[in-house]
Amino acid sequence: MSEVLVLVDHVDGAVRKTTSELLTIARRLGEPSAVFIGSEIDAARDSLKRYGAERIYVLDSTDLKDFLVAPKAEALAQLVQRQQPAAVLIASNAEGKEIAGRLAIKTSSGLITDAVDVQPRDGRLTTIQSVFAGAYTVTATVTKGTPIVTVKPNAVTPELADGAAEEQAVDVEISHTAKTARIVERSPREPTGRPELNEAAIVVSGGRGTGGDFASVEAFADALGGAVGASRAAVDAGWYPHAYQIGQTGKTVSPQLYVAAGISGAIQHRAGMQTSKTIVAINKDAESPIFELVDFGVVGDLHSVLTSATEQALARKA
Repeated sequence: MSEVLVLVDHVDGAVRKTTSELLTIARRLGEPSAVFIGSEIDAARDSLKRYGAERIYVLDSTDLKDFLVAPKAEALAQLVQRQQPAAVLIASNAEGKEIAGRLAIKTSSGLITDAVDVQPRDGRLTTIQSVFAGAYTVTATVTKGTPIVTVKPNAVTPELADGAAEEQAVDVEISHTAKTARIVERSPREPTGRPELNEAAIVVSGGRGTGGDFASVEAFADALGGAVGASRAAVDAGWYPHAYQIGQTGKTVSPQLYVAAGISGAIQHRAGMQTSKTIVAINKDAESPIFELVDFGVVGDLHSVLTSATEQALARKA
């Protein structure tokens, strides 16, 4: 069975949900092997094993720490050249897509980004993408080199599958050129207690219609155990941090449930959330473009609707 490499997305060894999703996809395509960059493999080992990693390649080098993505891409390229895998799967976040782009150049391979599904078809890896702000659904394959694919979070439901998780330390040589951009300081964001926006199964977003009051948006998100997002209009007005902006110039999310509160539905915003599995909109304007996209729509005052919905959610949980 052909080997499929999965770049582990982790924070200090804590494996993110995106990795379990990628390992689930990798099992469709061949034999999944996790690529762990860092020294915290002890914290990640059990999680990788539970989701079917047959091998774990551990790349632990001082040359891979405190630098931007270039050393990681260079190290991964060396591993690809040694193992000749059937494909490389990477989480479709900002760092993952940059690593994937660099890796494609270094290995002279085809690259597909932001896939929402990956399947074997007629002996080839085939992806599904939503492109041009959702105007088209594209089926694509890589015709040159090793297929390198970045997959959007929540593209699949992670499935448990006990793997052998055989560890193998990998030595790599990193060029001086790759180490010219060094990280000199880190300032972690204050924890909110909510899931990461890119990984959340439920996202509740507020827009211009909130009038700057996100209290009801946050309360409903907390009642559902979801993340909070915002439209560009809301962040440009200073009502919510830019790190939570969803849309063409912000983050792209694909949760199981997306709730748009007070968001008109401009095409730029739709580009960042339209692959969500179920979309609900709350807006007092029945003619808002967002209603063309949704599965369920509520015409009314978002604060009243969200407050009532929060009470109902909390009552059911109790």
